[in-house]
Amino acid sequence: MDKRLSAAALKPRHGEPFAARALRAVRRTVSSSAAREVAGATATAEVLQRPVTTGRQIAVTSIRGGSGKTTVAALLGATYAHYRQDPVLIVEADPALGSLPVRLGAESLRWTTGDLAALVEPQMSLLDITGYLVQLPENAWLLPGSQGQVGAMLDTRGYERVMVSLRRYFGVTVVDCETLPAEVARTALSAAQARVLTVPATLEGIASTRSVLEWMRGLPRDITTSTVVVLTETVPHRGLDLDKAAQQLEATGASVLTLPYDRHLAAGGAIRTDLLARATRQAVTRLAADVFELSQKRR
Repeated sequence: MDKRLSAAALKPRHGEPFAARALRAVRRTVSSSAAREVAGATATAEVLQRPVTTGRQIAVTSIRGGSGKTTVAALLGATYAHYRQDPVLIVEADPALGSLPVRLGAESLRWTTGDLAALVEPQMSLLDITGYLVQLPENAWLLPGSQGQVGAMLDTRGYERVMVSLRRYFGVTVVDCETLPAEVARTALSAAQARVLTVPATLEGIASTRSVLEWMRGLPRDITTSTVVVLTETVPHRGLDLDKAAQQLEATGASVLTLPYDRHLAAGGAIRTDLLARATRQAVTRLAADVFELSQKRR
């Protein structure tokens, strides 16, 4: 991001107000829930740290903008990188002016997904590959879709070449796709071992997503059972019964989770995991574990 523009940003806020954090700390002190929380977190960490024989690809997409697609992709990538020992790759398979590098706090960009498609060779080592990537904290790597310019090109063949070539170097690859029904997004969904479909937590978002899930069920290979729908709350006050909405979507065979409203995420810019609300961290960690488990059910 242009430093003249980034200077307009205010100081990042914590995901939840101080009063809520203080009240929760008091409740934990006088209750017995702390031990259960630790046990649950340990079990989730064990899932996220399971070894893989071949790299798992997780595609994140949506059916409309403003649904938190890129935010969820960035959160998943950061979560896998935190828990896993092997390298994690985050790919931007969206040639438009995507915001994934900004959300991940990348300070500079070099090569794009389209660039690497013309350069990658099977005999390359991990060291060769990472020379074309942007290094992120905790052994995570970023391959952006553009360099902040309109007109970057990425076709299906280029995407497939990159993903097939890089799969053996990374335990988990999170792909931030174009919105459906773009061609590269359809290819990414088909090739991935698990999928995440982000949806704004609105009545219109639920209705549209139900139609998309029904369409996915009619494909030659039903992929709804390996899809997790994420209902993203973009405003602090709900206007929808999310439990009833989730039931409607789960009837198609997909899993459904909610990403609650978070002041830190809503402000945009680079994501700082230490500033996320506790409910957000819990939701993202659970999502990462659920999606990873689904990815291991497919070769």
